[in-house]
Amino acid sequence: MAKQQIVSVQGSDIRFITDDKTEYFSLTDIAKKFNDRPESLIQNWMRNRNTVEFLGVWEGLNNPSFNHIEFDVIKNKTGLNSFTLSTSKWVKSTNAIGIKSKTGRYGGTYAHRDLALAFCYWISPPFQLYILK
Repeated sequence: MAKQQIVSVQGSDIRFITDDKTEYFSLTDIAKKFNDRPESLIQNWMRNRNTVEFLGVWEGLNNPSFNHIEFDVIKNKTGLNSFTLSTSKWVKSTNAIGIKSKTGRYGGTYAHRDLALAFCYWISPPFQLYILK
């Protein structure tokens, strides 16, 4: 069972869960600091070609069950105006392990700390430094 904890960064509470000694930070909480529609901000990050490539490399290094064929399909669509990518679609299509979506009262989108730091850098490099400290 994952244990939930909270870290306060620049006046914002960021939830994280520890699952099998791996930390997953709430992208939803991070995005709330910068936008009142966190799901839109996360989805914009997910549709970025550099993000998709970063996620693919991370999964390739850390996930032996990663679906490289579906990853190539997704990567080839990035950059198109019609391209969208949700976290649930990413996980379902590629068998990704670096991002988790939880529904319900304490739900949200969680990402492995490596991916969460990349998200922080995309939103605000100074905020990423505060997370690191």
